[in-house]
Amino acid sequence: MSSTSLGYRAAVQLGSALAPALAHYSPKIREGHRARLGAGERLCRWARGSRDRQRPLVWLHASSVGEGLQAESVLDELRRLRPDCQYLYTHFSSSAAPLARRLAADAADYLPYDLRSQVDPLLDALAPDLLVFAKLDLWPELATRAAARGSTVAIVAGTVSSSSGRLRWPARSLLRAGYETVTAAGVISHADGERLARLGVDRKRIEVLGDPRFDSVLHRVQVVSPGDPLLSFGSGAPTMVAGSTWPGDEAVLLDAFSRIRSSRPEAQLILVPHEPTPDHLAALERASARAGLPRPVRLETAEGPTPLLVVDRVGILATLYGGGAMAYVGGGFGRAGLHSVLEPAAWGLPVIFGPRWESSRDAGLLLQAGAAEALPGTGAREAGAALYSRWKSWLESEALRRSQGRRAREVVEQGAGAARRSAELLDRLTPPRGRPHGWRTG
Repeated sequence: MSSTSLGYRAAVQLGSALAPALAHYSPKIREGHRARLGAGERLCRWARGSRDRQRPLVWLHASSVGEGLQAESVLDELRRLRPDCQYLYTHFSSSAAPLARRLAADAADYLPYDLRSQVDPLLDALAPDLLVFAKLDLWPELATRAAARGSTVAIVAGTVSSSSGRLRWPARSLLRAGYETVTAAGVISHADGERLARLGVDRKRIEVLGDPRFDSVLHRVQVVSPGDPLLSFGSGAPTMVAGSTWPGDEAVLLDAFSRIRSSRPEAQLILVPHEPTPDHLAALERASARAGLPRPVRLETAEGPTPLLVVDRVGILATLYGGGAMAYVGGGFGRAGLHSVLEPAAWGLPVIFGPRWESSRDAGLLLQAGAAEALPGTGAREAGAALYSRWKSWLESEALRRSQGRRAREVVEQGAGAARRSAELLDRLTPPRGRPHGWRTG
């Protein structure tokens, strides 16, 4: 049975020791560190009071919100197939805490640090039959210690970018023991499967099942009420909804919007910053003034549609897209990567984004289908001019807008079904009710 290396254990020990110091400089790290310190005891307390050893326990882990939404769609399908199981959900990022609270899981919390001193008591208390990691966020100590106790380890929505640091030394060597424990892995594409095999997963245990994210975004659109007040902010004129933006995106957007309003004064822009901190919102107000635009109205005080709406809340972007006529997705001008293009596509909106989109498989699918546009990477001025040109053409031609939007929706619909396939994979790995912990097929 694989076990983690001394190098990996030392790296995690060092990282957890540095967390309190790093917490002084980052509210997100501070929030996550504090919550993680007590997570193990909270989960053990749940196990003592609520764990039914006659029912299989499925433990799903997803790092952040994006991975969590993929896991949620699989969880919903698996609960339909296996209502006899208990379900535990853990996450790493503090941004996923609101999602964790609304999931249909018996318990949800932060994942403690990947240290034997924290992992062992947790596994002994919970005795999970199936441990599932979403996307790529596999923690080697947890995986190897769980496998040693007889738990089955699996991956769903497996994705490995060609530029992932996990594929390079020393990460690849440090993480390999964890990936070698995987009994079954559902991956999004053949390329992801090949890269996952390089990390240590047996090729015979990898299946291409697609991306559960498509099911997730379609479901989120379906459950939005037509009377949701958030949809009304896009009424009155064809509105551009710019989601998950960063300063690099906003400079281009405000420049293009200023030009648009010179010929189409009724045009509207809803700006949804990825991190709507007070400093970021204040900087947006100053940038808008420099661009000669009306002062932004914050969602907190908005009473209806307005030329420039700035959203000062998180967690509502997926609904806001439903009030728009076209969408801009942020992240394509920075190194962090392009944010989700599937949410606006599920609403049937044409999509545009910055030049750094290559790591997003979904962006590539939309571009290939003629449902999206990518801005040039030759400079902010050229990108602003290209955004203005496409924005103007969408405003002038409803037929063009609807045609590209229809193709975007079709891309999402064609990708649906992966959540069910992933749930069926997990169902095959989960023992029936009443079997002792550690039972496995085959």
